[in-house]
Amino acid sequence: MAGDIDQDALAAEWGMALEEQGSAGGDATEGWDTVGEDGVAHAHSGKGGAERILNQEEIDNLLGFSIEDLALTDNGGIRAIIDSAMVAYERLPMLDIVFDRLVRLLTTSLRNFTSDNVEVSLDRIHAVRFADYLNSIPLPAILSIFKAEEWDNFGIATVDSSLIYSIIDVLLGGRRGVTAIRVEGRPYTTIEMGLVKRMIEVILADAEAAFRPISPVNFKIDRLETNPRFAAISRPNNAAILVRFRIDMEERGGSIEMLLPYATLEPIRDRLMQTFVGEKLGRDPVWEGHLATEIFQARTQVEAVLYESELPLRRLMNLKVGDTLMLDMKPDALVKVRCGEEMLTEGRMGRVGDKVAVRIQKPLRRGRTTLTQFEQISSAGQEA
Repeated sequence: MAGDIDQDALAAEWGMALEEQGSAGGDATEGWDTVGEDGVAHAHSGKGGAERILNQEEIDNLLGFSIEDLALTDNGGIRAIIDSAMVAYERLPMLDIVFDRLVRLLTTSLRNFTSDNVEVSLDRIHAVRFADYLNSIPLPAILSIFKAEEWDNFGIATVDSSLIYSIIDVLLGGRRGVTAIRVEGRPYTTIEMGLVKRMIEVILADAEAAFRPISPVNFKIDRLETNPRFAAISRPNNAAILVRFRIDMEERGGSIEMLLPYATLEPIRDRLMQTFVGEKLGRDPVWEGHLATEIFQARTQVEAVLYESELPLRRLMNLKVGDTLMLDMKPDALVKVRCGEEMLTEGRMGRVGDKVAVRIQKPLRRGRTTLTQFEQISSAGQEA
């Protein structure tokens, strides 16, 4: 009982002290925890009181994500720091130009494909982990696994359910301005899969045209899947580039995502790191052309070698006037035409007037031409 009395006396003493502070410039209830209607204890900040406890909304803003929304969306706060540490994104400037061109091509191609007013926009380009992307795909969806034949690797094109039903409704004669009816809980029919596959072929054809200035490539559909587990084309922890497009068709539409693992883009990585098409990374085309021109105009010495033989030094030193050297060759043997140590061609020795001549019998061995020479030869051939 003595302990209880001491606790009561201590609580009363604290209460009097807080009342004095409240009367001096604050509310007597500041610093005390109160229980709200949601059952969560809240603390009021004040002199002598504890700091205020953050609510769930403030915690979500601080972390950059909430428990209800863990999809691949724009993240901020601590979540952005975590994501940046998880995926080391290598900046590839040329990819932005390629996909901007793809948006322009898709706008025209999908208008011709659907005979409807189609607007295509680029949502975002970012790096993700392959496993994280597969886990974030909202089902139902159709995943198209395609192969980049020249790069010898695969990619994924994912069409969400909104775009699937919208494109089916448009292609089968649905009325404009009416939202497509979704039928949930059943697999896609063969007709629906065929129509979506035709749309993906149109998109991949435009993707080939968009990549053509960088590197010629042929995207070929390998298979269609509705379960992300069967779309494993890379290791779970491998990084990939995810591009999301938004397709709108008069109050109908959806999004399509294109995933390209870094392993797929590795063959053209150097070209994607350029800041513009045609960058030569420090090469001076003016100096290269000038050097090629001066080399073409330079004079060089050409030798016609009839016969060569190796003799011992002792025999060479014992040669006298009148000695005969036997040439181990036939009268119709070819003469070697050389420039320094390099053999250019072969020919037959003859006579033109009062001069000895060599008739070329074999084509000249072409050397390594410079890039400027090759471009000049190609342009001259096209003009001819």
